[in-house]
Parts: sequence; structure tokens; C-alpha cells
Amino acid sequence: MKYSLSSLIVILLVGSTVLSVYLPVFNLPKLDGPEKVGTQTFHLTDQNRDEIFTEDQNDKRELMVQVWYPTENSNNNKRDTLFPKDKEMFKKYIQSFSNSLKLPEFLLDYLKYSQTNSYENVEILPSTSPYPVVLLSHGMGTSRVLHVSQAENLASHGYIVVTIDHTYSTFATLFPDGRVTDYKKSTTTLDERTKTGSIWTKDVEFVIDQIEKLNSGAIESQFKGKIDLDHIGAMGHSFGGATAFNATYLDQRIKAGVNMDGSLYEVENRDDINKPFMFIRSGSFEDWFANFEIDRNSDDEVTKSLSDELHIMKNVMNHGGKVIYVEGTQHFNFTDLQFYSELVKLSGITGDINGKRGSNIVNQYVLDFFNKQLKGTGGDLIQGPNDLYPEVKFVDPEEIK
Repeated sequence: MKYSLSSLIVILLVGSTVLSVYLPVFNLPKLDGPEKVGTQTFHLTDQNRDEIFTEDQNDKRELMVQVWYPTENSNNNKRDTLFPKDKEMFKKYIQSFSNSLKLPEFLLDYLKYSQTNSYENVEILPSTSPYPVVLLSHGMGTSRVLHVSQAENLASHGYIVVTIDHTYSTFATLFPDGRVTDYKKSTTTLDERTKTGSIWTKDVEFVIDQIEKLNSGAIESQFKGKIDLDHIGAMGHSFGGATAFNATYLDQRIKAGVNMDGSLYEVENRDDINKPFMFIRSGSFEDWFANFEIDRNSDDEVTKSLSDELHIMKNVMNHGGKVIYVEGTQHFNFTDLQFYSELVKLSGITGDINGKRGSNIVNQYVLDFFNKQLKGTGGDLIQGPNDLYPEVKFVDPEEIK
């Protein structure tokens, strides 16, 4: 019994050490902007749109959006937690998260300790001029919670950022009444991608409608008169990046956009985009681009779509936009998942680059782009190669035949 007990203690010690290394309690990277950041969450319902992902014909499209903004935090509030503080809500959320990742629920319990850099429901920082706004969409099957550091970074530099949970396309969306919706929609075919993309694009347009109401006071909030509706940007990751492109193309209220490693789902009649736009791709784009032989006359649906996408990129660059890729990154280096655990890197969904380094590079180039396009300042980084960021490579439009 003595030896068995000793063995058990050793196993538990080794197990706890391994968990502390590979599933550590983490906090998001510190802000590099001059302002503190506040956050507030809104539950929105589009009464003009039926919810097609449920069986109840009376359901309307519901969204949870989170707003991030500069603040003084004059009341000295404590920093907000990354996941819901309420125990029951946290449990529901983590259940959906663990099911999505196919991991035991107990392995994710540590997430309740992780903090953001933001303060919940604090007053917005007074300003002599309204703040430009950026809408941010997550990737398919993920969540707005994976883009908190990006939202915080922009807000710390004087932006209002609105992150959207595209309901039934997330691993979990938590509503104020305790409901938690999960992932319901497949996008395995181009037709399914286009249909779902249309829903996401309408989500973005609807959220802009609500932003206008917040600014006018039609919806009571502290944001009345604080939002610069003449300078709206859109960005997103993966499917959300494709949505940012589609929404930027279709909605005249959006003045500039960023697509973070997202393949487009709508390429028909998108050649003539004449707004500032930037594609940021992962390091794998270099090999794909070098080995992809463009054949716009191909009968293969996927090949033709990729050819059309490259043609759109070339047109974007010819209109002053940018196409860049970051060496050492993979698809999920454009999310906060890279901070969660070293196991994420071992899985191959993030690249060899240090997570904080990769995050900082993406944040700096997104900030520089929006500063130039929405504030009329900066723009130095997006002009061309920079010694501070040798990992960033610029695509020459002449390379695209």
C-alpha cells in the first residue's frame, strides 16, 4: 500500500506539472496603445429576418455583439475575465467549447482564471471628436472570444471595435437568459459557403444599422454621438475575413477592410472593388501561391474560384490595397488560440513563430492600415518591407498573371 500510494502521488505530481506546462492559466498580451479599454455586451434581434438555422418558424435572427472602446476606468474596476464569471454560464459555455474541440470538459476548467485587459461596463473616454469604428468577425465554428486581443489593441489606439458572434456558426454563443447555442451549419460545398456567407454579411449590415441607432440615441447607451459613422472599417478571420471582404464590397458605409487568412466565398462580380482593402495571409500562402497554376478557363469549380480570388487580389493591389503574408504563421496565428496552450502549436494549426510575436505583427499591420484609411495618419508599415518585421512579405501584383 505504501508503494502504491507513493506511485499515485508521483503520477499526480507529474500530471499536474504537465497540465501546468501545457494548459497554463494565461492572460492576454498587454496593450500597446495609450488608452485603457472598456467593454460592453449587447443582445440584438433582427425582427426583419427569420432564423433559418432553427425549426421554430417564429424565431428571428439573434446576435450577441461585444463593444470595445477607450476608457479612463475612473472607478478603478477590476479587469474582466475572458470567459463568463457566472459559474452556471461558464459551465454551459465550456461544455460547448469542449464538445467542439473534442476535449474532456475538466481540461478547460482553468480558462475561468484567464483575464483580459478590459474593464466591463465602464464609461467611454471623453473625446473632442467621435471614434472610428471597426467591425470584427470570427472564423467558422469559433467565436468572438478568440479575437479579444485584436479588439483590445485597436480600442487602446482610439477605436470603437464591435465583435460579432455569428449565431449557430460558433462553438458557443451565450445569451443573457442562459441559452447557449452551438454550431449547426455545414459549409462543405461552395453553394453552402455562399448561402452562409450571405447570412453573415447581413449580420454585419444589421449591426451597422444598430451602431447608427446607438450613435443617434435611438438605442439608449453611452455611445450617443461618440461613433464616427463616416469612418467604418470591417475585418475578420477565415470565413469572417471573407465576410469582411463581401460586406466591404456591398455596403457603402464601410470604407476599408481587412481579411485575415480567409478564402473568399463570393467571387462573382467582385472584380471592381475600389475601396482600400488588405489581405493578410499565413506563411503557407507563399507555397500555395508559387505552385498554383492559374487557369481561369478550368471547368473545376474550386480551381476557378481560387483563380478568381487571385484576380480579385490583383485588382485590390492595383487600387492601392495590399496583399501580404507572414512567414512562420499558420491559420490560427490570427486568433487568440495561440495563447491558450503549447499543445495548440504541437497540433500544427499555428506555425513556428512565437505566438506573441505573431499576434503583435498582425496587430501592428492592421492598426497601421486602419490608421491610414480611417484616421488619415500612419501608413508606413503597409508601404513595403520593414526591417522590424522581416517575416512580413508583400505580394507584387505583377506576380499574378
